[in-house]
Amino acid sequence: MEVLPELPAVTKNILEEHMQSIGVETHDDLRFVEEADLMTILRPVQARKLLSVWKQKYKNATQLGGTPENSSLSSEASPDQSLSLISVSPQSSSSTSSSSPQLDTHWEDNFEIPWTKFPEELMQPLERGKRPGPKLRRQMVRFVVTEMMEKCPHVDIIEGDIVGTGYHSLVKHLQNRIENVRRTSTPKIRKRKHESNSDDTDEIPLEERAAMQDTYGCIKWNVQFLPREETQESQQQKMEKLKEMFQQSDANPEEVKGPMKSTFYTQHQHVNQGKSIKCLREDWPFLFDEIGMSVHFKELTGINLKETFIRNLDLKGKSLLNYLTTVCVKKNKKFLQTYARLQRMRGQQSGCSEDVKEMVLLLLSYFDEKEESIFFYVDETSLAEDVQLEQVSLTPAIIVCGNLDQTLINTNIPSFISAFCLMFGSYYCFNIHYPSELASTLEFLQRCFFTINPEKGTKVENKNSKRRLNLNPRVLTLIQEITDHEWCDT
Repeated sequence: MEVLPELPAVTKNILEEHMQSIGVETHDDLRFVEEADLMTILRPVQARKLLSVWKQKYKNATQLGGTPENSSLSSEASPDQSLSLISVSPQSSSSTSSSSPQLDTHWEDNFEIPWTKFPEELMQPLERGKRPGPKLRRQMVRFVVTEMMEKCPHVDIIEGDIVGTGYHSLVKHLQNRIENVRRTSTPKIRKRKHESNSDDTDEIPLEERAAMQDTYGCIKWNVQFLPREETQESQQQKMEKLKEMFQQSDANPEEVKGPMKSTFYTQHQHVNQGKSIKCLREDWPFLFDEIGMSVHFKELTGINLKETFIRNLDLKGKSLLNYLTTVCVKKNKKFLQTYARLQRMRGQQSGCSEDVKEMVLLLLSYFDEKEESIFFYVDETSLAEDVQLEQVSLTPAIIVCGNLDQTLINTNIPSFISAFCLMFGSYYCFNIHYPSELASTLEFLQRCFFTINPEKGTKVENKNSKRRLNLNPRVLTLIQEITDHEWCDT
């Protein structure tokens, strides 16, 4: 067992020569070495480790009635013998190794899945490239964890007591790692330094001062420089041009996208500086329009807002609705009542927008979250200017139009899907945190339908000091239940 495995070979050779220079000729002489003799070569802790092992080795040898090795430490000794100064043979360190076994710290690099231990019913779907059922997956995890425990038998212990089976945290880590690998990778997000004094914030970079909820899911939250071909003057000119184009009813969308993209730097600088929604709407009216927000959202997150949502609706919407309307209705009476109410309201209406409305409302019911936090109902005859904004939540909401900071931002949205995408995009484009009463619904939609999957952080507002998990457990549970439901149907 190597005493100082991290010691470079060159240092080992120097140590050997140094020991010979101070008069150490045999292993028996090692017991006379003091810490001060080693300080020119080793750090204090390294020296103490080495001395401790040498003394223990001499003590073990004398207790067994033998004598320490008297082999020469001369330069003629073989390489294996010369290194024995900082090594301990298995026989001489039996008592130490039994009490604190040394493990291969890189065992995971050579770890092999125990395929031969898997039962036939588990191997059958695996060999065919199919997903095993929940029971078989749990069994597979147990086999793998048991094998891992043999390689690294560190159990969950608190004050000497084993917690539960002792390896729950290992199982959870294994599960989390699998989920992380399967999710799309995005740039890591730096958290704000909470220990910083408020007086020092001007000297701290903007991204470090920002709440983690602001930067969550963004790849260009704090752009440092203007585009190479741009200046402050050109940005101002394009801002004025965009204002003029917004007044034109026949503005060409393609002509809007170019200047919106090239002025992204200034737009988000204004957002990060904390300008009010009213000011932002005056300076950047297209930022509150479907065309402009889509451009800004794509630059900010790298994701096409509406296109991504519609694509995922086609891929996942039917499966989600099927699970909610065939499985969840049987599990929860309150959910069943919500579903019945929605069916009465929908009547004979059909179409994609109606399906999306039903999906969102059923998700809210599934997570037991507040419907009024997203939807504010007014009379059908109400005009936009008739809406009592003081009754509307401060976070993005859908009335007949979108709403932010109790300021109407768009009164002419063509469809529910467009309105919903604008509402969701507002959380990112304007640095708004998910309200805690919508935490699960918004994160589920974010991960499954907008494919924003950061490995760390959260978009949920932090009303207390309680730490939130990076992946909402309720969201993960629903995802797994839907997957299992699909597997059972195939």
